[in-house]
Amino acid sequence: MSTPENGLTSAEAAARLRQYGENAPPGKKGSDDWQLLIQLIREPMFVLLAIACALYFILGEAQEGILMAAAIVFVTTISYYQQVRSSSALKALGQYTEPRITVIRDGREQTIPTTNLVPGDLFLIEEGNLLPADATIVECNDLSANESILTGESLPVEKHAGNDNSVLFQGTLVSSGQARARVTATGANTALGKLGRQLSAIPTTRTVLQKQIDAFLRRMTLAGIIVFLLIWAVNFVHDHSIAQSLLQGLTLAMSVIPEEIPVAFSSFMALGAFYMARYGMITRQPSTIENLGAVSVICLDKTGTITENNMSVAATYDHSTNKLTIEAPVSDRVLYIARLASEVEPFDPMEKAIAAAWTLPAGPYPSMIHEYPLGGRPPMMTHVYNIDGRIVVAGKGAPERILTITRLGEDDRRLIRQHIDTLAKKGFRVLGIASATIPTSNPETQPGITARQKEKFPADQDGFDWHFEGLLALFDPPKPGIAQQMQAWRQAGIKIKLVTGDHPETAQTIASMTGIPMEGIPVSGAEWMAATPQQCQQWAAQNNLFVRMFPDAKKRLVDTLKQQDEIVAMIGDGVNDALALKAADIGIAMGARGTDTARYAADLVLTDDKLEMVTEAIRQGRKIGRNLRTAIRYILSIHIPIMAAAAIPVILNWRYPNVFTPIHVIFLELIMGPTCSIFFEKEPAANDLMNVPPRPVRQPLFAPAELPVSALQGLTIALGVLFLYHQSMQQGHPLSYVRTMVFITLVIANIFLTLVDRSFTSTLAVTLRYRNPLLKYTLAASLAFLALLLTVPFIRTLFGLQPLPFPKILTCVAVAMITTLWFEGLKAITNKKPRRTKTAGQP
Repeated sequence: MSTPENGLTSAEAAARLRQYGENAPPGKKGSDDWQLLIQLIREPMFVLLAIACALYFILGEAQEGILMAAAIVFVTTISYYQQVRSSSALKALGQYTEPRITVIRDGREQTIPTTNLVPGDLFLIEEGNLLPADATIVECNDLSANESILTGESLPVEKHAGNDNSVLFQGTLVSSGQARARVTATGANTALGKLGRQLSAIPTTRTVLQKQIDAFLRRMTLAGIIVFLLIWAVNFVHDHSIAQSLLQGLTLAMSVIPEEIPVAFSSFMALGAFYMARYGMITRQPSTIENLGAVSVICLDKTGTITENNMSVAATYDHSTNKLTIEAPVSDRVLYIARLASEVEPFDPMEKAIAAAWTLPAGPYPSMIHEYPLGGRPPMMTHVYNIDGRIVVAGKGAPERILTITRLGEDDRRLIRQHIDTLAKKGFRVLGIASATIPTSNPETQPGITARQKEKFPADQDGFDWHFEGLLALFDPPKPGIAQQMQAWRQAGIKIKLVTGDHPETAQTIASMTGIPMEGIPVSGAEWMAATPQQCQQWAAQNNLFVRMFPDAKKRLVDTLKQQDEIVAMIGDGVNDALALKAADIGIAMGARGTDTARYAADLVLTDDKLEMVTEAIRQGRKIGRNLRTAIRYILSIHIPIMAAAAIPVILNWRYPNVFTPIHVIFLELIMGPTCSIFFEKEPAANDLMNVPPRPVRQPLFAPAELPVSALQGLTIALGVLFLYHQSMQQGHPLSYVRTMVFITLVIANIFLTLVDRSFTSTLAVTLRYRNPLLKYTLAASLAFLALLLTVPFIRTLFGLQPLPFPKILTCVAVAMITTLWFEGLKAITNKKPRRTKTAGQP
């Protein structure tokens, strides 16, 4: 049986999960498989194929109609497979991104998915967590929660066990402290669920590449509609058959619409996200991959991001003795007050370091009677204790804040600032420590504090009569290998901004230790928020060190950089980074030690907190972006000769105006689709990917020379195909012979074009060494299809082809080679000094 201390048993939890269902918002009913199938049926290409199939039966061409129906099934099956493949990758990715919570079951702590929470579960939360369900506090320490998602009130609400403020709500944020709470409602039964809100439904905007691809597809579709109407009209004038002319118009429309592009895009992004997740880089949206490749500025938090988030007390300054102790801090008084100003059970790395350096004497912990949570700019926190009948107030915070609230002479302030600078220049995080005392009514006969005296506590922690105790310095060493990552980012043309809440000298020292170059002067959060938009634009461009930054200031920096057409990545791990993470083009959160808030706001989560993964993620993003553009160029090139073979003979009124039927076009599509969305997705990344600057955000989808060259490739193949078309026709050969010459040439040209288009600059001598595991299968499938067309009578008859003499087959091969391999010569000429460009996929 469950007990208040041990939580539920596993059996009880399983029974309640069956009773109440998963802790998730109600989702859409129905099968994902059916939804994928419905999406495919709505695609323009499927509609065109269905119309063409119906027209064949209307015209009495049952054999062609049956073949078209079989083609529809075949094409739909392949498209369905590709979609399922992408969908499966996304489902697997969802398993990585599923939030988890620590619960107490069977008397021990366990980590489970939040979807498995049930009413009665006992779970643990701390600062930075998002509440996974409605709950009641069992016990807590310095707990406050931001309930703005429900109430609209931005200020945190203090929470306590056993009173009206003991209720916690799903979707709210733990602003401070920690607690143990018992679940009262899950899923749609929570307060948030009843309001009909789904916190996880975060609206996302379309990326630059998505918008560019959409515009490209709209232009191609418009061109397809215009040409379709033209060919339909011309064919109708020639044969006066509405159905037959419509069929020929559909043939051309199918050859124009590049329906492979959206399939390739979704496949590249989904599979890229899945592959990255296997290496510890979890993306919330597959389109994040595209933004990764275009990142031009990286904003870095310091603690826990470029440092180990493993602090230790490194120095103390005792103001009463004017003694600064470094390396072996022994100031009991300063450490003692700092310990009292920390949580009883610390969870923050800084407070854990203080607790490790000072252990309170044996016996019960002093009785805390009042507390002021971390607040203000710069921040501080205060705890009030009853110690042996005396009221002791302990505070710690930013040295500037502590100096402001304590009464010190100017000479003392000057000396203390010198010590602050000395410690900060060593890379230490410096805290100011202060104390105050409050006399009780009668400490001997009435120890403690009266209700009247408690009412006299100042509303704000600055209001105590503070005494300056000294300084405490902590050191959080940089992570190993950080300097190499900074160098890799700079080499990739990426600007780096260090955005921290630390003292300027501390930030400068850490920057120098980690290889972040100093540009301009440090800008403080207060200066940044007080600056005009014009000043912000200038500072964002010229400076790379931003100190004493708070959440709003970090967000404004990200917004300013985005206004300068930068693609901004923000890397952080804390609650104070969440606004900037959400505002950035790509927010990157530390997954191992980061808060729930940071992970929830981020687009990419690093499971092991290693910045090497950011470098790898950017490289993968660039690789996927480059491969996707390669696939689109290939699609454009191969569509042009198909369009030309379908349109030019009709326009010029050749003897055989319609050499292709929808069947021929669709089987050419069957070759092209897998090539662009599967083969090119597997292409390895070139080593120079991280030696060139990122693609500017406003740069067109393709470089100025890329589309013209791709179009020229397609036109050259079209000229070769039309040459054979016209020559065979003029020699008096029948339609089946002409069709065979044209169709076989196109299939062979597609094979050569696949090889040629693997690189826009490197020749075949280099690209044939690229390690793409699908190369042999792609070539084998194309050659097998070609062999079937030439050797199997039944298939030849279905396609309206006939056997060719071997010399004519060689002619088709020669024309295909000439019309595709000319680009290899252009590459060799362009590369004045041919050199072998190694890639990650080469030996």
